[in-house]
Amino acid sequence: MTALADLGLVEAAEKVTRREVTSTALLDACLARLDQVNKTINATIWVDRDRARADAAAADAALAAGKSLGRLHGIPLAHKDMYYQAGRPCTCGSAIRRDFVPAITCTVVERLLAAGAYSFAGLNMAEFAQNPTGHNRAFGDCHNPWNAPYVTGGSSSGSGAAVSSGVTYASLGSDTGGSIRLPASACGVTGIKPTQTRVSRYGVMPLSFSADNVGPLARSARDCARILSIIAGADSRDPTSAREPVPDYEAALTGDLRGVRVGVPTNAFTNIAEPPVLAALEAALKALEGRGATIVRLELPLMKAISSYVAVISRAEAAAIHAQWMRERPQDYAIHLSARLYGGYAIPAAYYVEALACRGPILKAFAADVFGKVDLLATPTIPTCLPTLAETDIDHGPPGVEQKFMALSINTRPFNYLGLPAVSAPCGFDPNGLPIGLQIAG
Repeated sequence: MTALADLGLVEAAEKVTRREVTSTALLDACLARLDQVNKTINATIWVDRDRARADAAAADAALAAGKSLGRLHGIPLAHKDMYYQAGRPCTCGSAIRRDFVPAITCTVVERLLAAGAYSFAGLNMAEFAQNPTGHNRAFGDCHNPWNAPYVTGGSSSGSGAAVSSGVTYASLGSDTGGSIRLPASACGVTGIKPTQTRVSRYGVMPLSFSADNVGPLARSARDCARILSIIAGADSRDPTSAREPVPDYEAALTGDLRGVRVGVPTNAFTNIAEPPVLAALEAALKALEGRGATIVRLELPLMKAISSYVAVISRAEAAAIHAQWMRERPQDYAIHLSARLYGGYAIPAAYYVEALACRGPILKAFAADVFGKVDLLATPTIPTCLPTLAETDIDHGPPGVEQKFMALSINTRPFNYLGLPAVSAPCGFDPNGLPIGLQIAG
């Protein structure tokens, strides 16, 4: 039965539609896999088995009556525990919100429900989505399903681990500095940070107004495309959401790259890359060439400014969002998180306004320079081989731990400042048998 847990999202949905498998069978497979692996990976914060079984039975009954609920009919999903669902827990991975139960449901979950899917669990995550490793003081660290002592990437740690191990067919993550792409890379799955404002953020825990993104993690590009096609689009409850029409993402997955120019930066993204990562990058580039792409090596402009400004914006905005709790209960934050927030209060307002004011001009100049020469950029998602949880325990580790901690997201943060879409897809393994990710941005 648990072999059903290894199906891709689109494959599972098609099997349900063709009545080759029931939603109940898919749910049973996911829950069986959860029971098998969760003591090792610690991917969930809560699980609602009873409601999920009722939802699965309803999906099966609807199909038996000749009614299709949509492109995800009967698919059980689990999401990062920061997506508000009315009447269900939403801890945001924190002690502060351990007992929080929202009264609203976020737009993206509503759209997945309308497409026929249902939620059965809330997944582990970094506290308030603010670390790149998977450490969590309140609910326990999340562990890599490929090699348990190693990091999962964060902050969507449970999403990466659960999708990779077959606990869920896909998961919503969030990405403010790499938090979809990092766990996708570390856990060997695919994850997309959409273009800024492409997906509604209504009813989603905020971290940084200017850099937050909602997107999927799944086992293939096609599975991510299916999810993105459902959740993307304008939302009247989120005035920042883009009004551009939503294209058919799945139809674009032809595998034909003839005429596509893939840029490989020579002055950024590989500065601290380790040999196994560089070897995997070159192998991936050869694969892209085999599909018809042309590889172009180039220097990127404005990278120092981009790297500096993204840190200013995310830290200042996070500090503002958490100001009241930091005044009232700072002891309830993990050490590294309170330290990050205290640092945010020291950023002068002029620096923050400057970082925002420069964003548009920098994006315009960057795009004019780079995308006049290439169509896409390809880089390692994480430039180093994956470290262990112990090696990145910034709250309790020895001096120097912070360097490995911060290195994880050095390649992902720039695209949050630029607002450009970026995807991480598997492209190999390091000497410890852990996945390596290829980041493609455009």
